[in-house]
Amino acid sequence: MRKYLYLYMTVALMLSACVKDDMTTTPAEGTTTPVVLPEDALQGEVIIKFKPEMETILEQTMTRSGGVATRSGIPSTDEILEILDAYHFERVFPVDSRHEARTRENGLHLWYIVRFNPEENLAEAMRRLSQLGEVDKLQCNREIRRAYNPSSEPRFISCAEANGNATRSTEWPFNDPEIYRQWCYINDGTAPIAQEWAGVVAGADAGCEEAWKLCTGDEDIIVAVMDEAVMWSHPDLADNIWINEGEELNAGVDADGNGYVDDKYGYNFARNTPITSWTSNGSTGHGTHVAGTIAAVNDNGIGVAGIAGGGKGQKGVKIMTIQLFDGMNSCSLAMEARAMKYAADNGAVILQCSWGYNSAKSNLIMGYTPGPATEEEWAALYPLEKEALDYFINCAGSPNGVIDGGLAIFASGNEYAAQSSFPAAYSKCISVSAIAADYTPSSYSNYGSEVLLSAPGGDLEYYGTPGEDDDSYDEYGILKQQGAIFSTLVVNGVAGYGYYEGTSMACPHVSGVAALGLAYAKQQKRHFTWEEFRNLMYSSARDIDSYFVGEKLFYMRHNSAGATPVKMNLEDYKGKMGRLIDAGALLKAIDGAGRDMRLPNIYLAPEATMTLKLEEYNITNAKSATVANIAIAEATLQGNTLTITAKSEGQTTLTIEADRSYTVTITVREGANDNGWL
Repeated sequence: MRKYLYLYMTVALMLSACVKDDMTTTPAEGTTTPVVLPEDALQGEVIIKFKPEMETILEQTMTRSGGVATRSGIPSTDEILEILDAYHFERVFPVDSRHEARTRENGLHLWYIVRFNPEENLAEAMRRLSQLGEVDKLQCNREIRRAYNPSSEPRFISCAEANGNATRSTEWPFNDPEIYRQWCYINDGTAPIAQEWAGVVAGADAGCEEAWKLCTGDEDIIVAVMDEAVMWSHPDLADNIWINEGEELNAGVDADGNGYVDDKYGYNFARNTPITSWTSNGSTGHGTHVAGTIAAVNDNGIGVAGIAGGGKGQKGVKIMTIQLFDGMNSCSLAMEARAMKYAADNGAVILQCSWGYNSAKSNLIMGYTPGPATEEEWAALYPLEKEALDYFINCAGSPNGVIDGGLAIFASGNEYAAQSSFPAAYSKCISVSAIAADYTPSSYSNYGSEVLLSAPGGDLEYYGTPGEDDDSYDEYGILKQQGAIFSTLVVNGVAGYGYYEGTSMACPHVSGVAALGLAYAKQQKRHFTWEEFRNLMYSSARDIDSYFVGEKLFYMRHNSAGATPVKMNLEDYKGKMGRLIDAGALLKAIDGAGRDMRLPNIYLAPEATMTLKLEEYNITNAKSATVANIAIAEATLQGNTLTITAKSEGQTTLTIEADRSYTVTITVREGANDNGWL
């Protein structure tokens, strides 16, 4: 009887795929184009993007109804909605008063969700709606699914055990007692492994040792973890959790006007509530584990370290909880898209996504349902998902800050497949594969030309054999899983630590390194576009193809004792695992890359305010700030902090006197905001 549990994360938080073997097609009358539906499409729901000409009618309807209606106000559409016995009609994306201008610029205000009698034929409903001239795009709705068993509870180390029994080498850069388990940050080649024939190779890590000499984090960098809820009260995470300071739980008020009530600690999109939960039946602690790799608090004398968790006098990056799963409940595609926009509109610049569809080349015999095979197929099946991703990538960050746009980072998948899953494989995203502690590909990892970067993900099928006896256990009765990834964890509501493996675990290493890089870029007053920074992450990463020689033996998951190991031909992985992320090399490459952050021209709506820390724009010892026309805007200088208040529409100039004069333009116009959008 095994006394331990392998924590296999098949793609943590995967979606079932929409492919030919999983679809129902209904030919439309008078046309050769069939209506294609996944078998698990939500009955009685359809998502519509209307053409721009319908904007005025739709808005009049929404204004009269208070945001939720039963009809659209468009006669031809409403004829069909009447037939379908529709009872709910609303915008997919709620109005965020701060960002409505750019929402419209990107066309997201034209997406609506319709709920109707579930007894009506969904394919026929979509066929009818697709023939309407006012409809631009149409898709079904469906729930996101896990591909791992959420009822499996991992054995883990409690906070008391971790902080009371572990010993720490003085050679580690922080005083966190469990950091010695985190070979994924600094691998000196000595980590103990259960299998004698499988070793470790020094340097097979995320390159944190050199990076931490330059930077450990910055609280202005926000990473949105789209996953199960992050335990925001975990003692090793609490100080690095994003908090929406304008909101309070149970107040019943949308205090910041972002379209969400009481969202103090992010939002639960699985249940459409501000109450994020990690205690529901079926919760695995996955989101908390991911968050710890990115930003567990460093140098606090407890638990583990995070890649961008702060320390050495610097604060860590912030983790925003974007809950897609709550116990056995999951959100729909419409809510997933809403979650992506929420992240961008509330300050996140990195989207951490350890989930995705199955790879198109995943093996049906092993029980996987293949997902979209091409970018075109994915975009055609899920146009709303693509547009929401594009919104995050193009609109997160700020043209006045460290990064203009956002980084969408996805796990490539865990189906042993020779192609990345989607959305990871989308050309604007970062697809992440997983390696073991000896530079070899993790046995389960998806790979392919779509993969951009790799990172440590562990490999228990390589480092541990099913049926090992008691000498494979450590002092806690847990398998010596140094071949896996150790991080923060929560089980049954109790905070602790534990091991997981998967591209799900590799992905937050890349997110953490990206966050650390942006933190350093901010400190160096460098500015990048999202594409420039993504390219820098790739060019500074390490080529590891030279390690892919010969064969690698591993045991397929779920095999019993005595099973025959599987041979992996490493040559097949050359050029298909991406480059190994290197935090130290990335930070060093940031010096001299990008461009100087400069005092920007300012765009504000009437009555809006904007605050700038002038030192971020290489302006020190500011003496005065003068607006040429105070009827349009006013400026107040306190120390080196500048506050601009818009008065009335128009254009004027602002002049700051410091070591020299700096002059920028202030534009006040309805619909403008402080990110430079008009």
